[in-house]
Amino acid sequence: MFLELFLTAAIMGVGNIIFGVFEEKTSAWRRVLKYILVILITFILSRSVGRFWTLVWVFGAPLMGLAFHFWWCKKHGIGIFSAEPKEKYYKLRGWDKT
Repeated sequence: MFLELFLTAAIMGVGNIIFGVFEEKTSAWRRVLKYILVILITFILSRSVGRFWTLVWVFGAPLMGLAFHFWWCKKHGIGIFSAEPKEKYYKLRGWDKT
């Protein structure tokens, strides 16, 4: 169980560093809630379905999210690592320009 939780935390930490620019105007409570929910899901899976399926979740969910991220950004003309042009990205997210 600890391996799965460690891997989940590490993947989320690295993902947050790389893709945090896409969440710069997301409220802190939503980002913290997302982190807690993913850790909780990993814990529940680890206790109920075992290591193999938990690792499928740990690696599969981020890979699916990454694939969706690349597709969505390309479809909307947004830089996959830079979230630029910012005005266009903010408009798509429904955020204010400020």
